[in-house]
Formats: sequence, structure tokens, C-alpha cells
Amino acid sequence: MACMKTVMVTNIGGNAIIMQKKLNLNRQVGSFRHSVEEQRFGSVVKLGMRKKGKQSSAKMVATTDAQNSTTVKLSALVSVRSNKVLGGNEMVNNLLTIFYPQNDTKTLVLQLVSTKLLPGRMEAKLSKETVLKLSKEQKFGDERYEVEFIVDSDFGTPGAVTVVNGYDNELFLENITIAQNLHFASKSWLQPNHKRIFFLDKAYLPSETPIGVKEMREKELMELRGDGKGRRMPCDRIYDYDLYNDLGDSNSHRPTLNPYPTRCRTGRPLTTTNDAKVESRPSESELIYVPRDEELNDIKQEAMDKGKFMAVLQNIVPALTDKIMDSQALFNIDYFIKESGQSILFNLGGAAQDFFKFDPPKVFSRKRSHFLQDDEFGRQVLAEFPLSIERLKVFPPVSKLDPSKYGSVESALKEEHIIGQIEGMSIQQALEENKLFTLDYHDFYLPFLDRINGLEDRKAYATTTILFLTKMGTLKPIVIQLALPTGNPNTSSKKVLTPPTDATTNWLWQLGKAHVCSNDAGVHTLVHHWLRIHACMEPLIIAAHRQLSVMHPIFKLLHPHMRYTLKTNAIARQTLINAEGTIETDHTPGRYCMQMSSAAYEDWWRFDMEGFPDDLIRRGLAVPDATQPHGIRLLIEDYPYAADGLLIWSSIKKLVQTYVNYYYKNSNAVSSDIELQSWYAEFINLGHPDHKNASWWPNLANPEDLTSVLTTVIWLVTAQHAVLNFGQYPYGGYVPIRPPIMRKLIPKEEDPEYSDFVRDPERYFISSVPSLFQASKFMAVINIGSAHSPDEEYIGERNDLSSWLGEPEIIDAFNEFSIEMKSIEIEIKRRNADPELRNRCAYELLVPSSECGATGRGVPNSVTA
Repeated sequence: MACMKTVMVTNIGGNAIIMQKKLNLNRQVGSFRHSVEEQRFGSVVKLGMRKKGKQSSAKMVATTDAQNSTTVKLSALVSVRSNKVLGGNEMVNNLLTIFYPQNDTKTLVLQLVSTKLLPGRMEAKLSKETVLKLSKEQKFGDERYEVEFIVDSDFGTPGAVTVVNGYDNELFLENITIAQNLHFASKSWLQPNHKRIFFLDKAYLPSETPIGVKEMREKELMELRGDGKGRRMPCDRIYDYDLYNDLGDSNSHRPTLNPYPTRCRTGRPLTTTNDAKVESRPSESELIYVPRDEELNDIKQEAMDKGKFMAVLQNIVPALTDKIMDSQALFNIDYFIKESGQSILFNLGGAAQDFFKFDPPKVFSRKRSHFLQDDEFGRQVLAEFPLSIERLKVFPPVSKLDPSKYGSVESALKEEHIIGQIEGMSIQQALEENKLFTLDYHDFYLPFLDRINGLEDRKAYATTTILFLTKMGTLKPIVIQLALPTGNPNTSSKKVLTPPTDATTNWLWQLGKAHVCSNDAGVHTLVHHWLRIHACMEPLIIAAHRQLSVMHPIFKLLHPHMRYTLKTNAIARQTLINAEGTIETDHTPGRYCMQMSSAAYEDWWRFDMEGFPDDLIRRGLAVPDATQPHGIRLLIEDYPYAADGLLIWSSIKKLVQTYVNYYYKNSNAVSSDIELQSWYAEFINLGHPDHKNASWWPNLANPEDLTSVLTTVIWLVTAQHAVLNFGQYPYGGYVPIRPPIMRKLIPKEEDPEYSDFVRDPERYFISSVPSLFQASKFMAVINIGSAHSPDEEYIGERNDLSSWLGEPEIIDAFNEFSIEMKSIEIEIKRRNADPELRNRCAYELLVPSSECGATGRGVPNSVTA
């Protein structure tokens, strides 16, 4: 069976119909004033197909035959567009196959399905089959077709349409529109010689499903679930679960992640590696399976391919330089960053040279130091990488690790380490007045340090940093603890660093902050970004496709927020989180990265704490306060991530609340919704089997519960992901001040290397952080990941509202949400211009919109990178 991208059938109604949707909010699909039941016209007209221009619109004519039995002719518009990014020969062959088929009988066959049943039978009424043959003159532009359906006068309202693709290649069906107000949303690939059903683009709860399509609704879901057997082919539409047992191979074994969320099943054969059964890896030319409709569209794929090609070019010279200069080349990374504002007109040679260079990250300036200054460190914690900071509740910090395994875990931090740094306060006073905060990676890293430090060119501590909130509202680091395991419960290995007093302690302080940044980069990537968003949301999306019909109002609400996620995660399993993938090569934990992510999932992740206010309260950054607009009060007022995030969170919650309350009037409506309850139960039991018995899972018993769950999900895949993903390059792309890898520990006075450090501390620092080639590789990867593609859909954008043409309350809610996103953008701009807000520095990660590229702003509707 061919599984090639060849033809795309696109929006039939055109812009005129979209405008009409927006101007006629009160039009009821159910009223269908031109219903075939009300038509009494002349003679039957022969079924046909005509190619239409861009101004065509769907229409309807009814006629009566000589015996006065009434039939009706309904017209629908279809638009066909060929795929423009196929390779030359493949494109020609596919076009010849489709538009000049050897068998001239190849067609699309369409048939309407009524919402009514045949009298006395449990079968839906059907129209006569309608045949659509694609034009042999088809070129690369849009071609619109009008197809005609013949139905009986008592046919009722169409509830679905079946489509059989009789061509030898797959087609993309975007939409079918009848009489301008009946839309059958498809946006799906049609496989050769395969029959599909597409439902009327109107939301129905399961109990409200028109009887004529009720059985088809259930059958469609059964097909999407599959039978859990066999290897999935690229053209399949099967959504199923499997373990993360596919990250290594016989050469680079990686254990099955357990515990961990599940991922999309591919069905590749198992192989034995290190006496363990794991899934075989795909070949270099083979893509990891995702259901066909989850693949990237051509624009997105083209943008990614261009980014990968540029990454290769940008790394050629750094690789050669690194070999020549060895470890001393890192600070030459500045040479590989473009001059900002350079005029191409007056420097053509420089422009050509700059083609192979990186765009300047936002934190980069040729006038600044190569080192992370204390004030910038504090600002990054609040704005750029803001999900790890917690309020310090007790001093010294307390570890939860077992000392019999990891040695003494008692903190080495003492009062004398910080008392001179907290503006004359006592420690107790600073705690009570919420002035002390921490980045504590001790328990996350310590269990893995022996293994990490046994790797070549990988060295790490388990760091604990305490920061003080100054009178100016900024954070400053005041002490860093660097811990190593000893394996002896009676001993500990901890080094404490305080702000510098001379040249030597200055370099020690810089090395300490570099190790903290390396810890933070690992947690940011492995826990906050990959685990909490990508991995934990994947089974929710799988469950939605398996248990929620496309007709279900909750599926329709979530659909734009699920776009590209499964494909993005599949790409990650193929090249990012796999054995020797870029996550392992670019971060200090190396081959233990995903095991650390699994440990965080087991010990720390809780879905009930993923809601934005709950997370802020858990970390001690906010307290409940009913007098505040968002129901909580921030303990650091100038906390840009939280302050801007609450605006978006509240708008999402307001939209979801309106939407849920429209469809669910009471608790019984929620608890009796079979599809909804099956979706949530499967998300928990099959998506998170290791936590399925946890007591902390939220209930789903009433509209308030559903609002909370959906608000959390939409927040995570939109704003939360935007903060974690799109700031990686702008704020973390300058490796000298935020190294993701550390290659050396800080020398002790008794170490042989200590004299080398004292003699030339800068040289020692450079040899401790990533090499030039490591830095350029890391920059290239996060530059691709941080970039917005041309087809990005941003929060507040919902261009297709046809599902709710008869529900003006829902359309008004979406329109109001869109307006609020624009208002939030204006408010963030105002805040960034306020000189009193010192932690912002043009903080834009939660600005809703963005241009293409790594801009450090923009909140897409879904996890797209």
C-alpha cells in the first residue's frame, strides 16, 4: 500500500465562508432551513462533477420525477492541491499516477449519511454514491470542484459523509461543505482503497449523538484503538501505548524506563540487549511511527530540514578549531556569533561569512564578561529558567535521601556562611519575611554522581544555592554548597562557596556558579521540559484519540492543543533522548539522563500539582489570597514568569469554564459521559500505570473538576511549554555563562591540579566548561528547538469555528479569549517598559505572538518543538 504524500484537498468554503461564519453567529446547523425534508421541486438531475473557480459556493437544488416522488440534489465544494515539497522524480511519478491513472475508473466515492434511520431498520439513510474524478489538468495551484449528492426528500439532516479513495496514492481531505452551513471537518489523510467516515462538524455529547451516526461514532473509535498487535505502518491511524523501551540498541544499551509515562506504540520487533527485551531501533532512513495525521505538514518539515542543514554548516569550523586549539578554544565562540546590526549593503564579504554564524542570543553582548554575574544569575532564576526556584522554609536545607546509601546528607551550610549577606537580618527573620530562596538539586543529582563522575569528560556536584531577596526586589546568590557522595554514613564531602573576596575566590565562585548552571540545565531539560510536558502529556493525547470522538466537545476544545506533539516526541526518541542522542551528549549526566528523569517522575511528579497556582504554592512562591485577582499572592512581586503567567492562566480558565458549563449543566452530565470518563481513566491507568493507584489524582465528578483538569492541560502545552522551550537559545545559548556540561570538579588544595588552577585560573575554568565544538553543537540544537516555524498557530488563534456555528455563546467566548491575548501582549509590553521592574529586562517568553525563528517570545497552541 502506498503511503506517500501526494494530493491535498483543502478548505472548500474559502475566506468568504469563514467571514460568513463570523458574521452569522446565530445560524443554527440544526435548523438547516434548506433541509431536504422541506424541498418540493422538479425532475431528477443527473449526478455530476464540475470544476469551480474560487468564487464558487455550495448550493442545493431539489427536483421531482414524472411519478412525483421527490428527490433532492445537494452541492458540495471540494478543493484539491498537490503537495509541493516532494522530490523531483517522486513528484512527477506521483502526479502521473494520480492525474493520469492507467485505470481511468479511479475516483473518490462520496456518500452522505443521514442522522435518521431507515424506517423499521437500525441502519442510517444513505444518499446515492457520488463520484469525484480529479482533473487531468491539475497543477500546483488550488482546483475547486463541486460534487452533487442525490438524496430522498425525507433524508433528514446529513450527519456524516463516507469517502473511499480509489486512487493509488493517499490524499489529504481538508473539508467538505454543503449549502455553506453544513461542514464535514476532516483534515485527514485518505489511504488508497480505504473507506473513511467524516462527521458533521458539530459538537455532540455521546448521549446526544444523532441516532443515524451513533454506531459509526463508536466504530470510528474502535478503529483508532487498533488491536495492540503487529507493527504499525506509516499510513496507519492507530493510537496505542507502550513503554520507553526503545532508547538504546545492542551497541548502546539503555534500560527500559520504569517508572515512566507511556508513549505511542510502534510495534517494532523486540530484541535482546544485555539480557533484556527492548524494542529494536529504527534504521537511519526509517521514521519512528506516529499515526499518519500526526506527521508534520510540509511547511513545518521544510523549516526543520533547513534548520538541520544550517546546524551542520555552523559546526564545521568550530569542530576544526577545537581539534587545533584543544580545550582552550571555548571563548572563541564569540567569533561564531554574528555582529548584531551589521549592514549587508556595506559588508558583502562579512555577510557571506556571517551566513555560517549563529544569531546572537539575547544574553550575549561583546561588551559583557564571559562570566555569569551575580545579578544576572538572580534574574535568570526569576525570569528565564524560573521553574526550579523555591522558597527556603528551614535553614539549613534538609535532604530526603537515605544516609545509609549516600553518606551523611546533613547540610554543610552554617549561619556564618550567610549572616553577612542578608542586610543585617537574622536568619530566622529572613525566613519569616520570605527573603531566602533556593535552587536545590542535591537530592536529584546525588544518587547518580558516582556514575556520572565515572564518565569521561563529565563531572558534577549535587548543588544547593541560597539566594537573598534584596530591598530592590532582585535576587542575589549568597552561598553555594557542592556535595559529592561518599558511601559512608559517617562522612560527607561538601564544599561551601561564598561570594568572592579576592582573585582566587572569584574564580572559585565562577566555577561554583557554572556547576549550578549545569545542574539547572539538566533539570530544566530532563524534568521541567521533557518529562512534565512532552512525556506526561503524550498519553493524554493518545487517550483523547482513543476515547473521545471527533464529535465530542472536549475533543474539539483540545484538538488544536494536541497538534504535532506525538511527532515531536517521536523525533525526540529518535535523535534527542535516545542513547548517544543530543540530550546525552550535550548535558553533564550523559548516559544517565533518562534514568534521572525517571527518578524525578517516581519521586516528585504529581498531576494535581501541575496547575499553575498549585505549582507556585507548592514551591512557596505564592500563598492563597482571595483578595487578589488570581486568588494567590506572589511573594516576589517582580517575578516575571509568574506575573505574566497568571494573566494567561486566568484567561484560559475563564474560557474553559464557559465552555464546560455550556455542555455540562450538572455533575451527572460529567459522571455519565462515557467517553469523557473513559478518556480520563485511560490517561491515568494506561498512560501513567506506575502512578495509577496514587491518591493525589484529581476527581472528575463535576464541571468544576473538568474545568480544572482541562485548564491545567491547556496551560501546560501552551504557556508552560513556551517558557521552557522558546527561551532555550535566547537565554541559554551563550555557553560560557550557562554551560550545560562540566568536565572538571573544583580542585581541592591537596589536589595536584590545585597549583595549575592557582597559576592560571582562567585556563582551568575554560578546561572545565564545554569545548568549542561541544558549545557550537549545543547552540545549534537549541537554536532549532527554540525556533518558531512559519505555520505556527498561537494561543488565542482559532480560525475554524464551524463546529459552533449554532452556539454563539461559545464563539463569543473564543473571540473574547483572542481579545484578551492581545491585551496581555500590550500589558507585558507596558511592564517591560517599567524601570521599577528590574528583573524583567524585556521579558517576552509569555508574549502570545511571535515571528518566525528563535525570538524568545510567542505561545503556540501546542507542543511544537
